[in-house]
Amino acid sequence: MGSLLTTIRSLYGMTEKMTLALIYGSARQGRFCDTVASWLIRELEASDVFSLTIIDPVRMKSARGDKPAQPAEWMERKVAEADAFIVITPEYNHGYPAALKEMIDAVYEPWHAKPVAFVSYGGSSGGIRAVEQLRQVFGELHAVTLRDGISFAKAWSKFDAAGNLYKPEEMRAPLFLMIDRLTWWARTLKHARKATPYNEIAA
Repeated sequence: MGSLLTTIRSLYGMTEKMTLALIYGSARQGRFCDTVASWLIRELEASDVFSLTIIDPVRMKSARGDKPAQPAEWMERKVAEADAFIVITPEYNHGYPAALKEMIDAVYEPWHAKPVAFVSYGGSSGGIRAVEQLRQVFGELHAVTLRDGISFAKAWSKFDAAGNLYKPEEMRAPLFLMIDRLTWWARTLKHARKATPYNEIAA
């Protein structure tokens, strides 16, 4: 990963780190999302392109689960500060979780003109039906979704008890491709937003 990101930085002349937000898609107790997210964080933590931040629906709920633990401004600030996103989502009953939809819908303009990639997991489908539905949601938010992503079919059989992939080398090629293209979109759209604020285009 380090050599790949170094190559990307040299290709695009990157000197300033961008902010990559990892969005946890599940708020269920005992969720598998933490295992997948921890693997992704380990792969990305040495990045010299992105600084990582976490957006977790659990942080938006109190211990009772019925009141926001953080004000709405927290979510808006986190999305506004990010240059790119990776959504880590399971597939529940052929769809994505309600907690993820609630979190996405809490913000509007800060999503505009920013790239979104997906890491999904589930049973035989690997969560791809949830991802296809999320593409429609993010399209309405004027975000750019990437074609390339990661999908873990029968995800529970891919990781050991410590959260390590049994065959990590199989996932590195698709991960490198996803990060390569996410980096391109993040840098390109960041420059575009600076040149012309997105909300001024049709003003």
